[in-house]
Amino acid sequence: MALSGIFLISFLLMHVSINMFSVFSADAYNVASHFMGTNPLVQFLLQPVLLFGVVFHFLMGFVLEAKNRASRPISYAKKDKGNASWISQNMIYSGLVILAFLALHFVDFWIPEISYKYIEFKPAVEDRYYGELVHKFSNPLRVGAYVISFVLLGLHLLHGFQSSFQSMGINNKFTPAIKKFMTGFAIVVPVAFIFIAVFHFINH
Repeated sequence: MALSGIFLISFLLMHVSINMFSVFSADAYNVASHFMGTNPLVQFLLQPVLLFGVVFHFLMGFVLEAKNRASRPISYAKKDKGNASWISQNMIYSGLVILAFLALHFVDFWIPEISYKYIEFKPAVEDRYYGELVHKFSNPLRVGAYVISFVLLGLHLLHGFQSSFQSMGINNKFTPAIKKFMTGFAIVVPVAFIFIAVFHFINH
């Protein structure tokens, strides 16, 4: 669970970096997206690995949740939440919302891309990506769904990122610095995604 989470975090960093190009330069975004969409290494090696990582991470989440519930078949009369945060107690629910967001993201971008290239066999046109992105973010309901999803993603990361290192037994003199970096990542990356969506909605 921890390793797959860290793998997906590395994908988030790459994804937000490419999407941020769309704020500053339509041409740069088109070039980066065209490269990712046509490079054989990305398409036929990294993309399947990414899909496997997403499915594996969420399946493990459901398995761990089921094990936790099974280990305590009778609920406490009164729950002692102690120092546990709300998000740490509800990771399964934030994960479900993020999963729903991923489904929306697949419907919006991944499935049309696969259809364009491998079902309709249309030619690879480099300058089409920016227009498609702006069109998707012109819908206020879609933008609202993205914003809510990224807020929950940030909360999910705040707990998940740190607990992943604890799960792997990493605890040394660098731990405080690692925790600060992870907290910053969990805030900055979702905020960047939100900024991109809102920026294109306002400027479409």
